Formats: sequence, structure tokens, C-alpha cells
Amino acid sequence: MPDLLTIARDGDVVVLTLRRPDRRNALNLALCRELHEAATEAVEQGARVLVVTGEGSAFCAGADLDGVYGDEFIEALYRMLHHLAQVPVPVIAAVNGPAIGAGTQLAIACDLRVVDERARFAVPTARNGMAVDAWTIRTLADLAGSGRARRVMLAADTIDRDEALTCGLADRAGTLDDAIAWAHEIARLAPLTLAHNKLVLNGSSRDDERIEQSFRDVWASQDVKEAALARTEKRDPIFRGN
Repeated sequence: MPDLLTIARDGDVVVLTLRRPDRRNALNLALCRELHEAATEAVEQGARVLVVTGEGSAFCAGADLDGVYGDEFIEALYRMLHHLAQVPVPVIAAVNGPAIGAGTQLAIACDLRVVDERARFAVPTARNGMAVDAWTIRTLADLAGSGRARRVMLAADTIDRDEALTCGLADRAGTLDDAIAWAHEIARLAPLTLAHNKLVLNGSSRDDERIEQSFRDVWASQDVKEAALARTEKRDPIFRGN
């Protein structure tokens, strides 16, 4: 079986590329598991930013309905999505084409979205009699606005690239190269601060204890001292995440 995922490291940035162009990068059980494992390994090996994209003309056409599609797949899909939302580094989706169904879910599990001219988003569960979890619908509403989320979920509507940029579902227009360049900019920022901010943004009241600890960890870090020293020396700080 060919590799379903390409993992490429560029300094502090790791690019994860879905490699099922013949299926428009539709997610199956194996690919969900590979994405989960690759994100874990990249963070463990010191990556500061992850970029997720698709090979070919699509970002991700959704779940592979011709493959194994049952409880095992659904569990692996949501474990992977929630894992991307929880890893302590920023994750950028380079949306290089349609992100449909599980493709939209994958894009919104990422922290930031860079969209090229072919990008579009849809969750057409009402057309196929399926359902997505509450996290998906609420996250879509948080990012795109309640009105647009209602159109997507209740009228099976599509959000194109320009509308996604206007409403906040997408953060920047650009290509994969633009997403990687942005990732390198972000990778120079303070890692502990980024992890804290992501935990607050994606967490809930259940995470309050962890959030309080991460707040204390940031203020007790060497990076705070490095930033102060850099200001006195009139140079950019070099953050090491400790």
C-alpha cells in the first residue's frame, strides 16, 4: 500500500500532506490514524508549527464512503480531529481546494486556515442522511458565524473562498508556500505562550486547572527573561520553550 501521508520537516515546521489524490484525499481509517500519529511524533520531535494540506486539486473531499465506514472509522476520525485541536502547537490548514464534509472538519480542527482560489467548504450531511458531532457544528458557528453555519448545516450550502475570508472561516488567502512561510513566522514566537493561548482558545471550563498552570509556567519561563534581555539589547528574542 502506498504511503497515505507525506511528512516533510522544514526547520521548526512540519508539513503533513494527505496523499490520496485519486480519491481527492478522502479520509479513511488508515489515513485518520496516520495523521494522528504523525502529529504526535512531530510535536514530540520538537516541531513548533504543523501545516496540513492535500496533494493534487483537493484539500480533502470528506470521508471515503466507499471504504470501511463504521464505528471504528468514526472513532478514529474524531480522535484525530480533537487531537489536532489539542496538540500544544499551532496547526495551519493550507486549503488547496475543496474541503467537503470531513474535509471541513479537518480544516476547522486546525487553528488557522490559508486558502487558495479553489478552496470551498461544505458539510452536506443533510444530503446523505448522516450527522456530525456537536463540536463540529459549534466550531463552525464560532468561526464562520451562526448565520453561515445554519446555511451550511440546514440548507447544505457551500462557503466559497471569498466568503470564507470575509466571515473569518479563513484567515489568509494564499498557497501552500504562503502557509509554510506564515508557519515559519509563527515558529519564531514563544512556544509556551502559544501553547497557553491555544489551550484557552480551544479548551473549556474543564481545562481551568491546566490553564492556570500554563499561565504560571509562562510567567516563570526563561523565555520571559529572554524577551526582556532582547529588548535591552535591541534584538529579536530567541525563544526556546523553557
